[in-house]
Amino acid sequence: MPKKERSAETEKITINLGPVDLGRIDLLVQEGFFSNRTDFIRTAIRTQLATQANEIERSIERHRLELGLHDVLRADLEALRDRGEVLHIRVIGLARFAPDIDADLARQTIASLTVLGALQASPAIKSALADRIT
Repeated sequence: MPKKERSAETEKITINLGPVDLGRIDLLVQEGFFSNRTDFIRTAIRTQLATQANEIERSIERHRLELGLHDVLRADLEALRDRGEVLHIRVIGLARFAPDIDADLARQTIASLTVLGALQASPAIKSALADRIT
């Protein structure tokens, strides 16, 4: 089945901050506590995620989610199709569809797709699975 591992890839996000909060961050950067705004924001996010680690783990177990990188490969989908089985993909992290997977194969073998994080798939696959993506 698909290989799981932690991904070194990152996703860009945009946040809006008020001028006072932004000024506080800039002051901490100026005073040398952080190298730049991004360093502060990453540290704050990691700290909050660490604080909520137990709740996150319980949710992962409750929802039966895979954590990290989930590669969807053509050979795996073909084997599922040949056995008459379907796949329910539930990922926290990155779900990545191999470029040689066509929309028909995806539609035949993917019953549901939940990705909390990022989905890398061709526009054709995303369109084919649009009614199954939650």
